[in-house]
Amino acid sequence: MGEPGIKVLERRLADLRRELSVDVVIAQLENLSDGKGVRHADFDRVRAAGVDFGTGGNWSLHLPESAPLLSDPAVPLIRPANYPEGTPGLPYKYLETAQGNVLIVSLMGQIVGKDADKPVDNPLRIIDRILEEQSSVQKAAVVVNLHGDFSSEKLVIGHYLAGRASLVVGDHWHVPTADLQILPGGTAHQTDVGMCGALDSCLGVRFDIIEQRWRNQQPSRNELETSGRMQLNGVVVDVEDGQAVNAQAVREIIV
Repeated sequence: MGEPGIKVLERRLADLRRELSVDVVIAQLENLSDGKGVRHADFDRVRAAGVDFGTGGNWSLHLPESAPLLSDPAVPLIRPANYPEGTPGLPYKYLETAQGNVLIVSLMGQIVGKDADKPVDNPLRIIDRILEEQSSVQKAAVVVNLHGDFSSEKLVIGHYLAGRASLVVGDHWHVPTADLQILPGGTAHQTDVGMCGALDSCLGVRFDIIEQRWRNQQPSRNELETSGRMQLNGVVVDVEDGQAVNAQAVREIIV
């Protein structure tokens, strides 16, 4: 979530990769640049910090410079696959790893805050189609994230993809849920993976701005919290033959 999240990754990710013997790091990057979209320079920073691939959400296309990154097959960054046909960017990409190709897909939930009225295709039908189209490709893992407001959507898709994906995570809440598990068929699932950024904040935004907005019902511009404690949230999954065999939540509070 913005500059605080980037700094958290720059401070801790390299050590975590080493401590936990992590082969591949995938991060939700739709809030990367000032909380909205992906700037090329910020993408380069998180890549240098240790992020191998970035997934997408409702802010992925907010900045004009994001579209070329999302549309380039060689750039490890995607937007939601269930946006309408003709939307800039690619719906899924593969990440080449030492263990083999990893298929990575982002999906939008059908209700996402202020974007609730924007058209999206049915996420379950879209992921069915992608998995069918890519069924002949040898994969080391399949990773899917659903960016949405409803816990029910994020919970259901994990069970829907049980046995067909290695990891299914929800995001958008910025608050991690305590339900990480391995579902039948070897699919690790967490309803919401949380965020990296300011802990002493309202989902990354200064409390005073949000409190006054709620109290006075007046529109105001979000400003990211840049001080106080920081947090790093994630999930580490061990995958063998495409199936999750172990999963652990990672949550660090950084003073």
